[in-house]
Amino acid sequence: MKMEVFSDVDSTAQAAAVFIAKEARTAVAARRRFVMAVSGGHTPWIMLRGLTQQAVPWDAVHLVQVDERVAPEGDPDRNLTHLRESLLQHCPLRSDQIYSMPVAAADLSAGAMEYAATLRNIAGSPPVLDLVHLGLGPDGHTASLIPGDPVLDVVDADVAVTGVYQGRRRMTLTYPVLNRSRRILWLVTGAEKVGMLQRLVRGDPSIPAGRVRQQNAVVFADRAAARELKTA
Repeated sequence: MKMEVFSDVDSTAQAAAVFIAKEARTAVAARRRFVMAVSGGHTPWIMLRGLTQQAVPWDAVHLVQVDERVAPEGDPDRNLTHLRESLLQHCPLRSDQIYSMPVAAADLSAGAMEYAATLRNIAGSPPVLDLVHLGLGPDGHTASLIPGDPVLDVVDADVAVTGVYQGRRRMTLTYPVLNRSRRILWLVTGAEKVGMLQRLVRGDPSIPAGRVRQQNAVVFADRAAARELKTA
């Protein structure tokens, strides 16, 4: 796992945007498409707005969701709401290049299976994502892989549904598909992440984030989050 530390949230997000753009160009040159999975959070929306200012082969980009809250269409709790606002009004990405998790489905388990099929259609069988962007929660969760939730033990599906966490059930990618990805980009900002970032870097399997494969992973962190690391 590689680590890069930046002075503040904005510079971390902008550096991540530059990194993603380069990965996109490399993937399109090699495979004619770039499939990226995006998580939620405040800093990622800054990152995505920064991405719209980069040289990206947008016509070959496909964006999928790492996770999503079970909430109505357009709800501010939905990652999709912010994903669309960050990109669609600011770059030539088409709405049909963003693949939303079907969290409005009456049967969420069937919705998870449907989304897994979508991943296979755009990223192969089994699906291999070019880049997965992940965040890190103060409790050690990543995606919606939440401490103590049975979703942590899913090994036979790429998409699953969690129990209630912070008032909402969620749909999430699982370890199998995360760990098949070609590249993991961790975006970690804020002083409340200090302890968990240390454990992530150590590969501590007692936190959900620590079970994500570290090979081909890079961490972009701000100085507040990385202040206890030797690389800071």
